[in-house]
Order: sequence, then C-alpha cells, then structure tokens
Amino acid sequence: MMESMEGRRPLGPGEAALENDGRLSLLFVGAGSAFSKKFYQNNLLVVKGRDHALVDCGTRAPEALALLGIPVTRIENYVVTHSHADHTGGLEEVMLLNRYVTKRKPRIVVADRYVRHLWKRTLAGGAAYNERKGSRWLRFEDLWDRVPVRRLRGADRERLVAMVGGIELQLFRTMHIPDSARSWRDSSLSYGVVIDRRVLYTSDTRFDPEMVRSLDAEFSFEAIFHDCQFFPGGVHAFLEDLGTLPAAIKAKTRLMHYGDAVDEKRKRAAELGFAGLAEQWMPYEFSVSPD
Repeated sequence: MMESMEGRRPLGPGEAALENDGRLSLLFVGAGSAFSKKFYQNNLLVVKGRDHALVDCGTRAPEALALLGIPVTRIENYVVTHSHADHTGGLEEVMLLNRYVTKRKPRIVVADRYVRHLWKRTLAGGAAYNERKGSRWLRFEDLWDRVPVRRLRGADRERLVAMVGGIELQLFRTMHIPDSARSWRDSSLSYGVVIDRRVLYTSDTRFDPEMVRSLDAEFSFEAIFHDCQFFPGGVHAFLEDLGTLPAAIKAKTRLMHYGDAVDEKRKRAAELGFAGLAEQWMPYEFSVSPD
C-alpha cells in the first residue's frame, strides 16, 4: 500500500536518486500541463531497487532532472506515451547527449505500432540528419535500444506489457486526441501505464470512466494518478466530470497535469472526494510487495 504522506516533504535540489531499498517509488519530475510555468511538465520517474524508468521526457524534463541531481544521461530507461512536446520534447537532448557524449544507447518502451510515428513525425528532425552511416542517415535503432513489448490478448482495449528489470509496465490505449474521437479506437496513438500492477497512471486522456473502472476492477489499485484540467471541453479530463467517478476510486486518486491556477481548485478537488493533487518532487512510496 502507499505509505502515509503525513510529515513528508517534496525533495530539494540534488536529493533524487535512481536506486532505493526495493520499494516502488514514484517521483513527479513535473506535474504541470503542457504550458505550465510553475510545475514543469507531467513526467514521472519510477524507481524500484536498482531499476528505474522515466515515463515521458518533456521539453523541460532535462532541466528539472538536473535540479533534482540526476543528469539526463543517467536515465537508462524511457517510456513514451504520446508525441506532444511536453512528453517528448526532451528526447532530442537525450539522443544527442547519449550518442555524442556518453557513447551509449538508452532503452525505450514503446508500442510496435507507434515506433514509426514517434521517429518520423517527432524525433527524426533533430537527430536523423546529424551524420550519415554509409549511404543513409541515422535511424531510430542507431539511437535507441527497445525493451521487448508483448501484446496482451483478450483485453478490452489495446494492452502491452514490458519489463524494465523488476518493474512491470502495462501500456494501455487512452482517448486523448482529437477531441472529436468517440473512443480510444478512433483516437490518435496515446497510452497510459499500469505500474507494477499497483498504480494507475493515465498520462493524457479525456474523461473515460469505463477505462478507470475496468482497470481498477482488474487490479484494485493502491493509487491512481489521473490527468485533469479545470475547464470543460478540449482533450483532457475536466475536474467536474472526474467528480462523477465512484467515491472509492476518487478516494485513492490524485490529480495531475494541471495548470498554474491549481491553488484555486484544491478546495474543490477535496470537496469532490479526491485524495489530493500529485505534488511535484514529492516521493510517493509503496511498501515492498510481498510477492
């Protein structure tokens, strides 16, 4: 279960680590929306024992990580949920520093069907044309090693499983963009993550109550971190819509990906029954699993 937050404080500069005593630990490198000026961007560092993964690496993630004491070149494993810049904008720095400074390839968890889109439409422009290998420009595989991903059969939506050392990551499709999409099936490729079968991390999604209910019924999550915005419409989940979720789900849900005016909404989130907001640089730690 998630350990009590009572008496805990956010980490200070230089206090983050990539190893721990074996418990599952989640650290929001940033908790803000794409255009937040106060809260970096909604990117999550997952640590368990000697294993770690960074879920998304937005434009400001290398800056935030450096302040936390972790140069971006020390991150060995990345998970990419979708191609907006607040989730992928820092990956150009990752690729170039690793290729030309550390001389190594980081590992990446990415869906098979998303690799071509991620490379051709997001990453290639800043990386492919820096050098030629024989008669060709650089390719995705010159800069990344892929973590094997297995598709789960029989799931109610596209689901994928990958292991990063001892951390299990299940990727599932979300209904994010465009705002006219009627379900995840006709949405552009975007994914949330189930972390070690204990935590639901939606990444970016519109309000999709069946997704939350069905996944929680399967896993009985200890904690949920859900995308949130404070106005209706658009391509994120509106706070008041999220307020219609079952009370038991809201009681273990913390809201993330919020705008700079978040302090005005803390009281409303509490009134609706949520556990609170995901706080930037605050370690969320879970007791060592009996498994």
